[in-house]
Amino acid sequence: MSKNENKDTNFGFKKVNKDKKPKMVKGVFDSVAENYDLMNDLMSFGIHRLWKRGTIELTNLREGDTVLDVAGGTGDLSILMSDLVGETGEIILSDINERMLKLGKARSLDKNKLNIRTTVADAENLPFCDEKFNCITIGFGIRNVTDKDKALKDFYRCLKPGGRLLVLEFSKPDLPVISDLYDFYSFKILPKLGKFFAQDEESYQYLAESIRMHPSQEEFKKMLESVNFKNVSYDIMSAGIVTLHLAHK
Repeated sequence: MSKNENKDTNFGFKKVNKDKKPKMVKGVFDSVAENYDLMNDLMSFGIHRLWKRGTIELTNLREGDTVLDVAGGTGDLSILMSDLVGETGEIILSDINERMLKLGKARSLDKNKLNIRTTVADAENLPFCDEKFNCITIGFGIRNVTDKDKALKDFYRCLKPGGRLLVLEFSKPDLPVISDLYDFYSFKILPKLGKFFAQDEESYQYLAESIRMHPSQEEFKKMLESVNFKNVSYDIMSAGIVTLHLAHK
């Protein structure tokens, strides 16, 4: 393999230089930020709210816990976790995209979730000390990370012993009929929804492609285990459209 190939990574179905991908991903979410919540409801028919609530139920959070919500964007997971950790706890809502984070901060303040603070942070280089968090969550963000292994190692570093990592991400259904329908929706309908409601077909084309390039459930489980996470498991939701991965330090 050439040196150039070693520096390449996937940006949807395209091959791009690893150094360029973070900026390209940031551009996608800069473009979709203002319509992100609306499009989530449209794309999933509102079911994303159930997926996220199912994730929160497995956090085992207690009052006083400290949580990192990576790639938290507009703050759905952070807002759901806020009451669980209470006034003595803290949620750090982080994202590499400042525009998304600004929306997340505004939403959390609007809902009077004063234990949520926001931080611009790269999932691969978290600006936090070792063993700081009881729980780390990342919802629909890991597939956009350039070096997933590096990010998972940093998640492990930042978790306290006994801490939990929850990764909620789109996946590919196993049943052929559902898989075919999902592919048709993802590549034929979703970009058109993006064009009509967000005036941005290209970004939603990338988002559909990024789902297809994400590792399978078993492949991602092995990635988690390779960086020393224990008791790794996953729950398949909505016939495989979404998967929740759970891992422990």
